[in-house]
Amino acid sequence: MMTPRPILSALRRHKIAAFLIVLEIALAFAIVSNAVYLVMGRLQRMDIHSGIDERDLVTLQISSSGNAGVPSAEADLAALRTIPGVQSASAVNSLPFTNSSWNSDFTKTPGQDATGYPATIYLGSRDLLPTLGVKILAGRGFSSDQYTDLTPATMLSAFFKPTQVIVSKAYAEQLWPGGNAVGKLLYVDKSQGQIVGVMSNIVRPQLSDSGTDPSNFYAVVLPFRVGPDLDASYVLRAAPAARERVLKAAVTKLQAMHPTQTVTKQATLSQMRREYFANDRAMAWLLVSTILALLGVTAIGIVGLASFWVQQRTRQIGVRRALGARRRDILRYFQTENFLLATAGIALGCAAAIGINVWLMAHYAVPRLPIIYLPIGAVALWLLGQLAVLGPALRAARVAPTVAMRAA
Repeated sequence: MMTPRPILSALRRHKIAAFLIVLEIALAFAIVSNAVYLVMGRLQRMDIHSGIDERDLVTLQISSSGNAGVPSAEADLAALRTIPGVQSASAVNSLPFTNSSWNSDFTKTPGQDATGYPATIYLGSRDLLPTLGVKILAGRGFSSDQYTDLTPATMLSAFFKPTQVIVSKAYAEQLWPGGNAVGKLLYVDKSQGQIVGVMSNIVRPQLSDSGTDPSNFYAVVLPFRVGPDLDASYVLRAAPAARERVLKAAVTKLQAMHPTQTVTKQATLSQMRREYFANDRAMAWLLVSTILALLGVTAIGIVGLASFWVQQRTRQIGVRRALGARRRDILRYFQTENFLLATAGIALGCAAAIGINVWLMAHYAVPRLPIIYLPIGAVALWLLGQLAVLGPALRAARVAPTVAMRAA
């Protein structure tokens, strides 16, 4: 039976080398655990469900400047709906994946001292929710006669006087956990609005760093029509195969209708998602490269040290073989030795991983490292160590007793 005593005795004779490999494993464990957690966070963020039918949507925006005055949103939408392949169209003040949003703190009671619950505000025409693919889950939507035009001149007087509102499911759950939000009142200062409907979740244009943060879906819809004078965008719904053609036709039509205006933005929602998460993808790839490099360096260090020790212990291996040790006993010896070194490195690395995470939390608002990443990292380093030491250990196990004794 393999006992750790001879292994520990051999390691004490090579303290510096053993300490260096333990330190290398600890450093790899600490950095890799946090890096994997950050990568998973980026992947979760990039995989977030927007709540809208991205594959069916295109958007474009027309400049509100020019000699011909501000274009009419209703006239533009009527023209855009005539384009073959357009299923519906609406104006909207903001869209997911744009980093530009309208936000406000709503309260459940009137007064400036009431607790505020921040949410993104979506504005648009009557077809906004059907165009985006957002469903009413409870209550109802707005009727046609409830919509009013919002302009720069009327915004201050009208915007903060909502009479009826629709809220997202996540926002309703935050305000009234487990309850029914329909019929409840929301306030902006002393003005109030009654919740007439709860819609399916739609992400806010600006996401938090965590893809699982429920506040990403805190949204409110108000019955105000917006146009180019408030930098609104037009969003069109079309079959995925027709998106590019519809977008090109929409740009051509708007340019023909408004020769003095410029189409300042044109994209599919899928393109907007890709562009929005470009930095997240770059960070994820950088972290993955760092992880692979660290694991590679650690594996090379283990292989090098094990190969050196096999060379140094040729006589010891020969004696053990001459005394009856089998090849699998020699193999098990080096595997056990590596396991002990890896365990020491992992134990030191756990403390370092927590320390690095505390530093990241303090300086970069990174969430706390879930404890599950520590045992996962430990298993990964143990497996890496066993794989790395396997080659030198097999070479040691193949050494014949007579050859080993001659080399002594």
